[in-house]
Amino acid sequence: MKTSRRTFVKSGAMVALGAAILPRSVFASSAQKGMVGIQLYSVRDDMMKDPVGSLTQLAKMGYVYVEHANYVDKKFYGFLAPEFRKKLDGLGLKMISGHTVMGKQHWDETKKDFSDSWKKTVEDAAVLGQKWVISPYMDESMRKTYDDFKRYMDVFNKSGELCKKSGMKFGYHNHDFEFSQKLNGEKIFDIIMKSIDPNLVALQLDMGNLYNGGAVALDVMNQYPGRFEIVHVKDEIAAKEGTEKYISTILGEGIVNTQKVVELATTKGGTKCYIIEQESYGDKTPMYCAKADLEIMKKWGY
Repeated sequence: MKTSRRTFVKSGAMVALGAAILPRSVFASSAQKGMVGIQLYSVRDDMMKDPVGSLTQLAKMGYVYVEHANYVDKKFYGFLAPEFRKKLDGLGLKMISGHTVMGKQHWDETKKDFSDSWKKTVEDAAVLGQKWVISPYMDESMRKTYDDFKRYMDVFNKSGELCKKSGMKFGYHNHDFEFSQKLNGEKIFDIIMKSIDPNLVALQLDMGNLYNGGAVALDVMNQYPGRFEIVHVKDEIAAKEGTEKYISTILGEGIVNTQKVVELATTKGGTKCYIIEQESYGDKTPMYCAKADLEIMKKWGY
């Protein structure tokens, strides 16, 4: 894996500086245990080369729900929101959620209001029919002091209020620092969980990323019952190179005990949506892994 998720997200935020609730009938027609989708970062190179062709392949595999990781210059993978919605509809795909970093530049403290760019992000997310608008990273400058961090958590809740106006929820997706970094002796992840309003903001638990922060997915799921309505389904193996200790792999082949975590998410975590993400592939192709991961989730009953 040449480009880590963290690097991709941070660089994407710098470039973009900038994802409506689905009808209840969608949930009723979903798999019994919830919706299963894929984070399109899993097939990022394919999506950059041929987004429509890549989405077509995913639809043929059996995917219905997708989560984007590319909103740049008011476009999704090069398409304006109405255009991209038509492409998705034509393939029978639903953009259930999306990742766009909400940074300091998106909140004007003097005006107590969001920037036009963030309002446009939320507006376009509604056009796509998203349920969750998720920020997948938090710049280090936002987590230097406890008081500043708490103020930013207030902005999270305000973003939740903004998203609610369009029938959506705001969300945050963890990496690893949330479990390894402390402010006033308290883990950042715990501060987040006690600060966000669960009626407005969802914590999208990435069950793989947290291992690089020294956490264990089963423990976190047990610590916060009912708080993870959307999760990233991932497995991890020891990295042979690079800066991270663990990298992702095909579900069931690593240390996460993914099936057990997913089952706990269903029974105790309050999970409604399971987003598959695999960022590294060994000697396999991304599309091969995307198909294999979906087949494994189906074998597990999802």
